Amino acid sequence: MKHVHYDQVELQEVNSPGAKKVSVRWLISQEDEAPNFYMRRFELAPGGCTPRHVHEWEHEVYILEGSGTVFSGGAEEAFRAGDVIYVPPREEHFFAAGAAGSVAFLCLVPKAGQGCGVRR
Repeated sequence: MKHVHYDQVELQEVNSPGAKKVSVRWLISQEDEAPNFYMRRFELAPGGCTPRHVHEWEHEVYILEGSGTVFSGGAEEAFRAGDVIYVPPREEHFFAAGAAGSVAFLCLVPKAGQGCGVRR
């Protein structure tokens, strides 16, 4: 079993092309020998965004803090803390924080999707 507080997990800057003011904590990863899914906590500073990208696996996202927008399936929608977002496979997407506040969200991906432009 692994039991830690999220702030005990290293915060890493995301340097992928298109990423802006975004960091990630790999809460559950290959280092934990998780057989199926990985869990990440993304933190976007005001005005920050994840890279715009597409891949073969889904994302399950839970917005912990803040508000912003998500682009997926050719449309952009506002989100706020408490929202749940599902991004299906092969759908271009990105997440962005508004200029006034930061955003934190959990993102779960299957083991095959550990990269997502954000390698451990």
